[in-house]
Amino acid sequence: MNPWVAIGALALVGIAIPLSMMAISSLLRPSVPEQGKSATYESGEVPTGTTRIRFNIQYYMVALLFVVFDIETVLIFPWTVIYRNAIESGVDLATILVPMLVFIGVLAVGLAWAWRNGAVRWVRSPRGTQRSAEQ
Repeated sequence: MNPWVAIGALALVGIAIPLSMMAISSLLRPSVPEQGKSATYESGEVPTGTTRIRFNIQYYMVALLFVVFDIETVLIFPWTVIYRNAIESGVDLATILVPMLVFIGVLAVGLAWAWRNGAVRWVRSPRGTQRSAEQ
């Protein structure tokens, strides 16, 4: 049996179950339209002010760095698992290490660039600066 058939069947079941659950629930649930259901609220409170709040760009930079290094972990883990098997099967050490060292080097250069541009440096709050100046 082709392994892709099992993967395709799993994908089909993974899509069919949620779609069928949504279809059945839309048919069985009662529909009571009410104006209050479509109103915007925040934890049961009436919202005040605008919804447009400016966030510091540093939050996004830290999130992007987290994603990059999370992907690094996801790519390095399988490499470490097959490393010993590759050595035992007679593959040259340089053939195994050079691609991973290049990958880690590119990530190190990216981290150095982000560090140099201040992406990983936290901005101090005005209250925290005042407290340290008073002490």
